[in-house]
Amino acid sequence: MPLFKKQGRGERAGVPALAAPGRGQLAPGLFAAPPPLLAGDLFCALRDAVPVIDAAVYKLVRLTGGFHAVCENRRYQSALDDFAAAVPSDGANRSLQSFADCFFEQLLTYGTAVAEMVPDETGAVRYLYNAPPRDYLLRRSRTDFSTVEVLRSDGAFGQPVAHGERFVYAALNAKPGELYGTSLLAGLPFAASVLLKIFHAVGQNWERVGNVRFAVTYKPSGDPSARAYARERAEQIAAQWGEAMRSRDVRDFVAVGDVDVKVIGADNQVLDSDVPVRQLLEQIVAKLGLPPYMLGLSWSTTERMAAEQADILTTELAHYRRVLTPALLKICRTHLRALGCTDRVEIVWDDVTRKDAVEEATARHLDAQTDEIRARLASAGQKGEDHAEIV
Repeated sequence: MPLFKKQGRGERAGVPALAAPGRGQLAPGLFAAPPPLLAGDLFCALRDAVPVIDAAVYKLVRLTGGFHAVCENRRYQSALDDFAAAVPSDGANRSLQSFADCFFEQLLTYGTAVAEMVPDETGAVRYLYNAPPRDYLLRRSRTDFSTVEVLRSDGAFGQPVAHGERFVYAALNAKPGELYGTSLLAGLPFAASVLLKIFHAVGQNWERVGNVRFAVTYKPSGDPSARAYARERAEQIAAQWGEAMRSRDVRDFVAVGDVDVKVIGADNQVLDSDVPVRQLLEQIVAKLGLPPYMLGLSWSTTERMAAEQADILTTELAHYRRVLTPALLKICRTHLRALGCTDRVEIVWDDVTRKDAVEEATARHLDAQTDEIRARLASAGQKGEDHAEIV
């Protein structure tokens, strides 16, 4: 639930509109398909069931890195810095970076993320509210096809909300003609379900085979007295065997007659799961876009292959940053506009790693050396031409 409670229709300052329940009403306009709530629940269950997937989502959020907002008008830079460092968001988080992390996690899991800028009396951004997928619907504006409107969800219907300019919206890998994005986890339910079946079967086999169970068989001899008391002797053997198994000390079992003890399941061979598990994990890791070693998978790789994977990961993170930047820019511009600033704002992302910064500096140094050599060659060639004309 949001920090501020709803009063009236949720149009006053300090009240998140999406957190306010509305009446059932069919929203007009052009609708895309409703958000896949069942698929969203499936993706959440997928993260809970397969730790590798959950770890990959959080690692992508952290690897995307930090950023800082830069205002062209330096007089408002301190106000923008204070806002980015202290704006409240979901939970006890305070900072624009914390909001971006939660917003990006929703984007990776559901494919679509919607947030609301809750203003104060002056119009400045007071609170950033990340809306759960079940709270909103999306539609195209009837007057402007390029504009996406956010509606408060009410089952299969949508309730229009006032002040649509307060919402920020992002879609990840949206299909042509669709408003809702595609989750990073799309395509993984089948592979994950097979993987979980293998893990479940392995667990059951270890419960049966690892926790050793014994089959104790008593065969009475041909003596009539032995046959007559076979039931009583079998019960005595069972009682003594059970007491020996329950004892924490090592105890010997002594019986009279033909008693056969075998281990249940000792002759059965457990299927080797290394190959199928490796194949399924390869499919999952390929979809997540992270190198295997970042997920704790110690697969053999060469140094050059690891460097190539790091370069590919940098490209993936740059793509995610391009998706997040418009939403962050809109938040910063909205806050500065309430303060009277309409100058240009820029989101500057930090380098992914120190190694990337060193490599970029090395590349710039080599480019500068190349330009210097070309300038020297061009100067020497010009001097040669001038000398030939004089001669």
